Amino acid sequence: MIDLHPVTLADKAWIDPLVLAENSPSADYNFGNIFLWDGTYRQQVGQLAGRMICMPCYGPEPFFAWPIGSGDLAPVLAEMGAYARGNGFPFVLRGVTAEHLPLIQALFGERFTAEPERDLWDYLYAAEKLDALTGKHLHGKRNHIHRFEQENDWTFSPMTAGDIPACRDMLDKWMAACGEDEQDGIDAEYRAIDRAFASFDALGLDGGLLWSGSTLVAFSMGEMTSLDTFDIHFEKAFADINGAYAMVNRQFVRAIRAAHPRVRWINREDDMGRPSLRQSKLSYHPDRMVEKYKVVLPNG
Repeated sequence: MIDLHPVTLADKAWIDPLVLAENSPSADYNFGNIFLWDGTYRQQVGQLAGRMICMPCYGPEPFFAWPIGSGDLAPVLAEMGAYARGNGFPFVLRGVTAEHLPLIQALFGERFTAEPERDLWDYLYAAEKLDALTGKHLHGKRNHIHRFEQENDWTFSPMTAGDIPACRDMLDKWMAACGEDEQDGIDAEYRAIDRAFASFDALGLDGGLLWSGSTLVAFSMGEMTSLDTFDIHFEKAFADINGAYAMVNRQFVRAIRAAHPRVRWINREDDMGRPSLRQSKLSYHPDRMVEKYKVVLPNG
C-alpha cells in the first residue's frame, strides 16, 4: 500500500540511500532537487518495497516520478497503477530515462507509450574536459576566462553558511538585472535557490564563490547525484562582467574534482526549453545527454 506525505528535510535520511542504489546520472533523483523545488512541484513522497514513490502535484493531474531504488519493480509499479486508478488519474511516469525503458517493456510488453521530453534532458560533460577546457571547440571559453583574469583581481573560495548573506545580496542584484526574455520561470528558481541558502548545511551541498576584489560576482551550488556524477543545481554570475560565467564554471568543477575524486561527469541539468539556456549548455559541447521520457502505463 502506498502511503504518501509532503517532502521534508527529515526524508533525506531514507531517500539518500535509494539515490545511491539507483546510481543514475539523472538530476531528477537526488534529494536536493526533490526538496529545493518542492515549492513549485508540491511533491508527495513515500517508501514502498525498497523504492521511493514520488508524486508531483503541480499540473492538471498528478503523476509519478520514476520509483528509484533497488527493490523488485513489478509489485511497486502494480501498486502505483492501483493508486492512480483508485484516485481517478492516469498512470503516468515522468523522468523515465532511456535505461529504464527496457525494464518497463519487460513488464508491460507493448502496453505503454513513451514520449521523449527533450526540454527535460540533462546535459552531461566529462569533468576533466570542463576542468581543462581543451580543444578548439572550447577556445572561446578559454578566451572569456583569460579576459576575466586580466580584468579582475579575483579569488575563488568554497561556500559556507556564513557566505549566504552575500549570496542573497548578489542574487537580488542578479534578479534585478534580468531582462523580460529571462523572466519565464525565474521566480520559481529564485524560491528554490533561497531554499538552498536556508538549508545549505542540512542538505550537505557543495558551493563555490567567485570574487572580484571584495565583490561577489558569481556562485555555484550542487551535490553528488550518483557515485561518479556531480549535479550543479544553480550557477549565477553577473552577465556584464566578462568571463564570470565561464570562470565560475571552471573553478567550481576544479573544486568538485578535488573534493570528490571519483567524479567523472558533471550534470548541468536541463535547459527547460529556454533557447538562451539551450545555446549556453550546447556551447560547452556535452559529451552525453540523459534522455527522459513521459511514459503512460495501463492502470487497470
